[in-house]
Amino acid sequence: MEHSILLVEDDELLAQNIQTYLERKQFEVTVCHSAEDALERLQHIQPDAVLTDNSLPGMNGHELLRTLVAQAPELKVIMMTGYGNVEDAVAAMKEGAFHYLTKPVALAELKLMLDKALATERMERTLSFYQEREASKSGIQALIGESPAMLGLKHTVRQLLDAEQRMTGGDLPPVLVEGETGTGKELVARALHFDGPRSKGPFIEFNCASIPANLLEAELFGHEKGAFTDARERRVGLVEAADGGTLFLDEIGEMDLLLQAKLLKLLEDRTIRRIGAVKERKVNLRIISATNCNLEQMVQQGKFRRDLFFRLRIISIKVPRLYDRGEDILILARHFLAQHAKRYGKGPLRFSGEAEDLMLSYGWPGNVRELRNMLEQTVLLAGSDVIGPQQLNVCPSLVEEPLAMPAAPTFNARPPADPMESMNLPEVERDMVRKMLDRTDWNVTKSARLLGLSRDMLRYRIEKLGLTRPDKRQW
Repeated sequence: MEHSILLVEDDELLAQNIQTYLERKQFEVTVCHSAEDALERLQHIQPDAVLTDNSLPGMNGHELLRTLVAQAPELKVIMMTGYGNVEDAVAAMKEGAFHYLTKPVALAELKLMLDKALATERMERTLSFYQEREASKSGIQALIGESPAMLGLKHTVRQLLDAEQRMTGGDLPPVLVEGETGTGKELVARALHFDGPRSKGPFIEFNCASIPANLLEAELFGHEKGAFTDARERRVGLVEAADGGTLFLDEIGEMDLLLQAKLLKLLEDRTIRRIGAVKERKVNLRIISATNCNLEQMVQQGKFRRDLFFRLRIISIKVPRLYDRGEDILILARHFLAQHAKRYGKGPLRFSGEAEDLMLSYGWPGNVRELRNMLEQTVLLAGSDVIGPQQLNVCPSLVEEPLAMPAAPTFNARPPADPMESMNLPEVERDMVRKMLDRTDWNVTKSARLLGLSRDMLRYRIEKLGLTRPDKRQW
């Protein structure tokens, strides 16, 4: 692929030599002999990089550089000069030059520098693409739902964003996002970042329960070479990586007490010290944390620092359970159905009325995450364009056609009950779950497998239905 270069050089012989060399190396070169001519040409062409002399007639190279940085900050500019003093080099770099070369310029070195500039430009363009794509999937628009609970949540987020836009100094307060697992706490954090004043900065996400406690400090704060046995090189931590943006700490309740003290210092002083380092470093970031735990109760139990708790929850946002969001269940279900259908190359899909009734009746212990994952399997296995209740992998006792039960052991055999003889669906559900538990001698793992449920889901149903083992032993 040819790259286009704008060469600004008043020495016609040198300009011709550079042009000839670069064109042999598969560059497309446009030559201008003044800064004014270069700015005129830039109205009609879009070069990948600019190579300019410092000493030009009329507007000099530094003035051209400042103009280019203001008009096209992504454009890489390499400055050439015959003077080669350190002051000019420092000034050019501060003004935004990619690099600085001293005449006489070695053409091979010039080619190497252009290659580096273009590689950097491609990397920045790629990162910008991914950041824009990530931003397009974030923001308040990603908080899907029109239930009173969701409208209240979005109103709170908008109020906070409006207040932050008016703040001076850029020191945004910490936010604690609370809610059950799978409710969408990460989406709230992303909305606060990508719709807020730090949207151009990085959004770094970290789950505090994802790695062992003894490795968590190095992951967050980084380390110097030789700080411990496996520290073979210096490593920047996630806190420094989030400088200028947002650090989202999910499952903050899983953080070790000793590390909580360091996080508190970061919040108060905006400084960190890498493991093995002597000096502290200043950082400028916003911290959003999330938890599915009752942190207030953990404080009372001595499992979470009181001072950190109050520092993290300067602003607190609660995300509602899916079951409490009413018709939002169907809005989200249709959204995920269309999303997964597109992903797997399926045609338009829709739910039957019975399937929608089932989803509205179900408790959704795994919240939005459970709904999304369940519908991915449903779409993948869909054999028609209408999704019925039998295709939804939720509690089988609420499906029109209950799963076939295995033969019961003779010592605990009971005649199967006809669901149609029951007074209502909860009674059918209670009867089926109880019978399966009796048949497996209250082995919850085995019963869950036979019912097509996870162990946690069956435990949830047992608690909801108020079932207890006849001999009162723990299950």
